[in-house]
Amino acid sequence: MSIKNKAYIVGAYEHPTRKAPDKSTAQLHAECARGALADAGLTKDDVDGYFCAGDAPGMGPLSMADYMNLRVRHVDATDIGGSSYLMLVSHAVQAIAAGKCSVALITLAGRPRSEPARPGNPWQPDAAWEQPYGIATLNAYAMCAMRHMHEFGTTAEQLAWIKVAASHHAQHNPLAMLREVVTVADVLASPMVADPLHRMDCCVVSDGGGALVVVSPEIARTLRRPLVAVLGAGESVKHTMGGRVDLTYSAARVSGPIAFAEAGVAPADIQYASIYDSFTITVLMQIEDLGFCAKGEGGRFVADGNLISGVGKLPFNTDGGGLCNNHPANRGGITKVIEAVRQLRHEAHPAVQVPDCRLALAHGTGGLLGTRHGAATLILERQ
Repeated sequence: MSIKNKAYIVGAYEHPTRKAPDKSTAQLHAECARGALADAGLTKDDVDGYFCAGDAPGMGPLSMADYMNLRVRHVDATDIGGSSYLMLVSHAVQAIAAGKCSVALITLAGRPRSEPARPGNPWQPDAAWEQPYGIATLNAYAMCAMRHMHEFGTTAEQLAWIKVAASHHAQHNPLAMLREVVTVADVLASPMVADPLHRMDCCVVSDGGGALVVVSPEIARTLRRPLVAVLGAGESVKHTMGGRVDLTYSAARVSGPIAFAEAGVAPADIQYASIYDSFTITVLMQIEDLGFCAKGEGGRFVADGNLISGVGKLPFNTDGGGLCNNHPANRGGITKVIEAVRQLRHEAHPAVQVPDCRLALAHGTGGLLGTRHGAATLILERQ
């Protein structure tokens, strides 16, 4: 079933906090929900579908629906890490198109800055084989960066340009954790944390969250909000394939073409891109896999400010992204959709607003790029 134009994003809200020692995760979810509903011009009593992922406390939608006193007839808590919330937008549209609900609320929240990280699940089937070798998020991504450099000649300077672009955008975001504009030299001078990744190649860690409201076309037409349609969506997973490991590509190689085909557009048509940026290598590989350039040419594509709004070919993450703005919870992909909605509504900061932005992409990656991960891609249009 095609989801093209079957539902619209009418509410979007990003929590302003970056550290919340005095709030629970459930409270952050609820505050994000209230903000997104207010943005849409709706109330919690209008909501009949609720969507969240593994960051929701307790038993996910069961606990949070109780906490927020929602009366819903459809729920979804599918979890594929950082790409979960882009996938949940797609699932919300599918549910609306199937008549399962008409007003879908999607919330994310987390407190990784205030709460210590929890150890991984020892019952994961891969744990016995990987944990003895010290697999961790950082070195799993560093492996991909090192392999990409070996295969294609990608350089640390090219990766640094991604951080530079994010910093140019973050300087205009008063909520961003890192607002100082940096240079390639600054990135390379920051401490090496997992060769070849420097500290500035890594995202920030923040508390916070966000929410979205997706509604049927009938309801959307009654609201005084710009209509942001979901034109296409794709999702996929990539794993170690029984040992046949290729670290040079991500699951975006599958999810991207699915989304573009459903939307009926091409990468060259995209005016703005929200790209999951847990690390600089994450961005570079996804740009290639989504078709913005050929495999192996990502380094040259991102260099010389090509991702900076008003300067380059592909403005990206104009809120500063995870590299500079915020990264709430390990499933922070919802912020990619929120900034894409801002761009399409022409509500981004004037200094980074893409002129007459009508077509945007949002993409998330969840899990470990070097082992197993999920991907979800959305194509959004202002109508």
